[in-house]
Amino acid sequence: MTLKPESELTKKGLHTRRKLLKAAEKVFGTKGYFEASIVEITQEAKIAQGTFYKYFPSKKAIYDELVQQMSRELRLFIKQAIENSPHADVHRRGFEAFFEWIKENRNLYSIVLQAVIVDNDLYQWYYDKLAKGYIKALQAADQTGEFKSLNHEALAYSLLGVGQFLGMRWIYWEGEEVPQEALDVAMEMVLHGILK
Repeated sequence: MTLKPESELTKKGLHTRRKLLKAAEKVFGTKGYFEASIVEITQEAKIAQGTFYKYFPSKKAIYDELVQQMSRELRLFIKQAIENSPHADVHRRGFEAFFEWIKENRNLYSIVLQAVIVDNDLYQWYYDKLAKGYIKALQAADQTGEFKSLNHEALAYSLLGVGQFLGMRWIYWEGEEVPQEALDVAMEMVLHGILK
């Protein structure tokens, strides 16, 4: 069976596809990829099991779609959050947007974290896409002369690591907000280093 691209689906077909994605997000996010099944996804979506295969050829295909969806949505959310921010505030506002997004999308965040064992190439693709966006922002900031000229790729991945682990520590593991003090410490380190 040939699957129709999303652009060729009817309004009802788009609705069904979105229901399956939302159900898969919940099932993968709570049970994990390896423990989840297509049966559980279709039950969660309240859709017949055979209908699943009209939209996705496999469990892995819907999982991949969720990671790609998260990548698009997160990058757009951060881009909109940092637009028109002064360069000195861009990093802080970007971290705050990332933390806000994680809080609202815990299951999707869990799905991406699982990708390191589900599909390492997909995991790497996800972070490469985020890093490329960061690199563009860093290149634009170079034009202002506000920051040191450093290797953009190394700096992008370093900043991703800061956000990733602050978000994991407080939001994902504890279900709390990242404390302002923790973000202040991160910003002090990012903007001024740790030497006296």
